[in-house]
Amino acid sequence: MNNRPRTLLAALVLALTLPLAAGEPSKTEVKEKGVETSAVTKRTVTIGGKPIAYTATAGTLILKDEKGEQRASMFYIAYTKDGEKDRGARPVTFTFNGGPGSSSVWLHLGTFGPRRVAFADAELPAPAPYGFVDNAHSILDATDLVFIDPVGTGFSKPLGEAKLEDFTGVKEDVKAVGDFIRLWTTRNNRWQSPKFLAGESYGTTRAAALVNHLQNTEGMTFNGVILVSSILNFQTARFDTGNDLPYITFLPTFAATAWYHGAVADKPAKIEPFLAEARAFAGGEYAQALMKGSKLGAAEAEAVAIKLARFTGLSKEFVLQANLRVTIQRFTKELLRSKRTTVGRLDSRYQGIDDDAAGETTDYDPSLVAIMGPYTAAMYDYVRSELKVEDERKYEILSGTVNGKWKWGAEGFGGGGYVNVAEDLRAAMSRNPHLKVMVANGYYDLATPFFATEYTFDHLGLEPALRGNVTLTYYPAGHMMYVHGPSLAALKTDLAAFIAKATAAP
Repeated sequence: MNNRPRTLLAALVLALTLPLAAGEPSKTEVKEKGVETSAVTKRTVTIGGKPIAYTATAGTLILKDEKGEQRASMFYIAYTKDGEKDRGARPVTFTFNGGPGSSSVWLHLGTFGPRRVAFADAELPAPAPYGFVDNAHSILDATDLVFIDPVGTGFSKPLGEAKLEDFTGVKEDVKAVGDFIRLWTTRNNRWQSPKFLAGESYGTTRAAALVNHLQNTEGMTFNGVILVSSILNFQTARFDTGNDLPYITFLPTFAATAWYHGAVADKPAKIEPFLAEARAFAGGEYAQALMKGSKLGAAEAEAVAIKLARFTGLSKEFVLQANLRVTIQRFTKELLRSKRTTVGRLDSRYQGIDDDAAGETTDYDPSLVAIMGPYTAAMYDYVRSELKVEDERKYEILSGTVNGKWKWGAEGFGGGGYVNVAEDLRAAMSRNPHLKVMVANGYYDLATPFFATEYTFDHLGLEPALRGNVTLTYYPAGHMMYVHGPSLAALKTDLAAFIAKATAAP
């Protein structure tokens, strides 16, 4: 009897030190559990000449499953205007970026938030230190703001039995972000507040699906949806064999880029009339030529190639060799090849230098490189020095892991092989006829071209009575049009007018 405890202890030690059988899971593995955090600070920003006192809350919310088990810890930064007597009447905007795999840093520190990154436009910034200033063009005077980092971005992460793959997909992402919005709204007693969704790039895809999801599953209605550099129908932007649509929808942005870089013969003084011509050609003669395929005669192809060369700034010979179908990869490499430089994808005003000037495609996107350093440095410094967040983990600005694991299954989102959430937006607008939509477009955006957005909304299928609920705005900049000073100011003016319209009594 006296030896039995020693025998049991020895057996336990032996069991813990023996190697596991192949494929056998560890029975001692402890799943990570999260604790909700909250760091609160007070500041003042001057917007439109008026001081706005606000509270910044940087924290995490824990999402749970139906059994009450933890699924994820989601990081957010919320800004609420101080001194509001009736919080329920104050608008609140839930905002996020795209990727998929992007944190909310771009809209946060670029345009909407009370602090922003400042650096020279349309050129690679000088080395650190970078400019970080109060944002006189923030929309905090018009709406409270909640910046959301989806799971796998920022400081957001899976918990418990959940894995990253449980959140990396069109449907999975909408469910998780929707759960966060419901929980934050409940915790902060904001169900009566006028509510907005704001997304950029893939964040517009999320927003369109999300507004329909929250309306149908949670009974949560919204006053407006803000789409910055929108993509709802991915067929408009995928240069796949047999899909001629992107060649048409990208053409006006090719024309804008060629105009900006002086590659257009007899360059018009103003860009808008030139883009009107490009739109007409793209949707008319050019589209008809592509529809003919191999039935297109040599003489007709020659005539189309001459016009295509004029709009794109490329040679007639090049566009003929490309069978009148120039992809974005070829365009960004070819346009300024004679100068041994390339143009950007997110913003085609930017120029880059490749290892091989004779190559087929570009090595990198100079417009992404330009913003990555300043925004990353600003975010790391901001969360610790100003928001007082004590977290030494990597803040995932833009996660390639999340992007690589993304499930693009299209069923339930338009089908046909391409994700298409335009129908979700149409359904939400039809069931809530007070829902307003603003779409901000950059002329030099080769990631989500403005003509592709126009095509999508022209084919949304809205009843005539609802078409006036959609507002499209345009700026002489790229995907992140707010890096351009005049566009940042114009965007703020347009957003303020939109929010006022969407919150006005019907």
